[in-house]
Parts: sequence; C-alpha cells; structure tokens
Amino acid sequence: MALGAQLAATDAGTHLRHGWANDYDADSVRTYLANIDGSAPDSVVCGDVRELDISALAPITGFAFGFPCNDFSIVGKSLGVDGNFGPLYKYGVEVLQTHNPDWFVAENVGGIRSSNQGEAFIQILSELIVAGSDGYSITPHLYKFEQYGVPQSRHRILIVGIKNSLGLTFRPPSPKPYENLDVSVKTAITQPRIAPEFPNNEKTRQSAQVVERLKLIAPGKNAFNSDLPPELALNVVGAKLSQIYKRLDPDRPSYTVTGSGGGGTHVYHWEEPRALTNRERARIQTFPDDFEFLGKKESVRKQIGMAVPVEGARVIFRSLFQQLNGGEPETIPANLPEFLERARRLHERLPL
Repeated sequence: MALGAQLAATDAGTHLRHGWANDYDADSVRTYLANIDGSAPDSVVCGDVRELDISALAPITGFAFGFPCNDFSIVGKSLGVDGNFGPLYKYGVEVLQTHNPDWFVAENVGGIRSSNQGEAFIQILSELIVAGSDGYSITPHLYKFEQYGVPQSRHRILIVGIKNSLGLTFRPPSPKPYENLDVSVKTAITQPRIAPEFPNNEKTRQSAQVVERLKLIAPGKNAFNSDLPPELALNVVGAKLSQIYKRLDPDRPSYTVTGSGGGGTHVYHWEEPRALTNRERARIQTFPDDFEFLGKKESVRKQIGMAVPVEGARVIFRSLFQQLNGGEPETIPANLPEFLERARRLHERLPL
C-alpha cells in the first residue's frame, strides 16, 4: 500500500511523505526500508503492535493499514473478533484516536463480511465512524482488482475514511478506464521478459512426484478436478480448495496469490511443471521488477502474498487524493451500503 500510495501522489500532482510504519515481521521491515522512499530505521518500528507506543509516534495527516486477515479469511476458521488476530484492528482505531489524521485507508479480505455472522465487520465500521476528534465519513467497498488492471482475481475490502470536518465522502474509482487492459497472467509474467539480473527470481525445486502430478493437470485445472492416477491423487479429507496444485490459465487473470506455503498453494505455471518464482508472483501483484524483497525464499513468498497489489492500491489512492484536492475523477457508488447503514445505526449506541 505504501508504494501504491506514493505513486498515486505523484499521479495526482501532490506529495506524500513517509511518516512511520510498523510490522512485527523483521524481513518485511527490511524490505520496506529497502524500497519505500523516505523510510529510515528510526521511523520503521519492528515489533508487536500491541506493544507499540502509539502516542510517541510522529503526527500524521494520513494513515494506511492492513489489519491481520487470518481470523476473517474464508480459508481459515473465520473466528473474527474472537480470534487472536481479529482484535488487532483496534490498534488502527487507536492511531485514529491519538493522531486524528485527515484520512485513512484500511484493507482486509472479503471474508470479513461473514465473520461472527457479519457482526464483526459492523463493529469495526462503527468504531471507525466515531474515531478521532470529530469522527470519519467512511466508505467500505469490495474491490475486484482484476477490474482495475491487476492480472489477478483478488477481491479485497478497503475502507476509506475522511475526517468529517473536511465535508467529503469518498467514492470508489470507476473500473471503466481499465476495462480494455490485458490482465492475462501470461502477459503479466512474460511481457516484458524477466531479466536475469532482477532479484527474487530463483526457481523452487519440485519433487519428482509433484512434477509428474503437474504434467497431468491442464491449465486452469487443479489436483481435484484432474484425472490423476492413485499414486498422484491427493488424499486430503475436507480440503478441496481449488487453488491446490492449480495451474494458471494463461489467458485469464491469476487466481489469488496467498502468503501460505506448502500443500500445493505456491501458484503453478500454465506450461512448465513448476511453481512460479517469487518474481513472477510479484509481477502478478504488480510490483515493479526493481522492488527487491529481503529474506529467505519462503519469507519472500509470504511477503508477496500478503501484500496489496501495488497498482490496485495506486488506483484507489489516486482517486482519494484527487477528491481531497477538489478534483472529480470518474467514480462509482460503493457496493456495501447495507453494512455501512447497520454500522451507522450501531454507532449511535456507542459511547463517544
């Protein structure tokens, strides 16, 4: 999100300066420092957000955060605010309470809508509405990033908030300007060719069994809907996730790149019997080729999978900055009005 926001600021003719950042993963912090303009060791805090002294952080006018999705994902147990990670959104709310920025952008998975029977999402929205000195006008929207030029079927909810005193309500950017873009995964990975000097492009060694399994899986198919012999078939009870050993369809956007590792979830080439390299995965996530991820290969794979697509973030931030500066970019109505209305009704019952 940070890189997409910085690129968007340039697009919109404004300037965005790094203030501070926090993550508890040391490799992610190293990657951030190596790639994000203006970042420095004293402004990028590596540590658990629960131990972060938010009041000691420098003042900010904008805030972007992705609170952990583990407890909201449809792939997980959907524990929502009852899980270990779900409650961590409250530290984002605390930042809003303490620093009162003019705007914020928060990101999470689409599955957040169903966690705790939908009540978790309503609770989070209601707390964001009343945060800060005078509250925020918020716009939750489910973005399908393949509609915005990203070569990946990645569906995420982003909540954009603008301080009430500014008198603005964010409207999501229209996907219309991007409807004729080629978002096929083959084009994304092969055009232009990945040069040998680009980082993070080492191949993963596949076992002989995995190679033979992949040879029998057609592009766009997975280990469960392919005709595999018994010695290559998967005997996994209750886990028929469509991405397991799924080969890409070269003429379509990629399926969702995730941060998980193992179990046939690495994203698989449509032609060669292998997993994608991390640089190929980064291409799908629309990172520029000179963006270097630091850490071991497995750590890099996690960092790429957990990121927001750079170009997707860029589209959203560009529209936000244009609207804040009085521009009128092409927009569409938000697509989660029922959740927002329920959150508004709940916030009327919350103590300020």
